[in-house]
Amino acid sequence: MDTYMASASKIDRKWYIVDAEGQTLGRLASRVAAVLRGKTKPEFTPFLDTGDYVIVVNASKIKVTGKKMDQKIYRRHSDYVGGLKTQTLRQKLAKRPEEVFEHAVRGMLPKGPLGRQMYKKLHVYAGAEHDHAAQKPEELKF
Repeated sequence: MDTYMASASKIDRKWYIVDAEGQTLGRLASRVAAVLRGKTKPEFTPFLDTGDYVIVVNASKIKVTGKKMDQKIYRRHSDYVGGLKTQTLRQKLAKRPEEVFEHAVRGMLPKGPLGRQMYKKLHVYAGAEHDHAAQKPEELKF
C-alpha cells in the first residue's frame, strides 16, 4: 500500500468563520493556525499548503489571562539609532486589535514561503462585520 500524498491541484479549500469574543488569545490562535496549515484534514502534507481560509471576527473582544494586558510588550524598530517603539497589549488592542491576533497566528505558522502563503488565508476583523459573505463561510466552533 502506497502512502497518500496530496497534490496542489486536488486540494479542496473551505471558508470558515470564527467568533473570537470571550476566547483566550493563544488558545484560539493555535487552533486557527492548525486549520490554516491543514493539520485538521486527513490529507495533510507537510510541504504543501493544504489548509483552509479562516475569517476571525470580534478580534477586539479577545481575552488574555494574568497581567498580560500591561506586561506583554510589542516591539518594532525603525532601523535608526534610538528607533525602538514599544506598545503594551492594552495599547495595541485599543488601536489595532486585528494586529494582535495576526501576530499571534503568524508566529505559529512555518517560517518561509510556505508559511507566508498560509498566512494570506487569514482574515481578521475587529468587529462583527466582514467582507466575505459571498464565500459562504461555515461557522467553526472550538
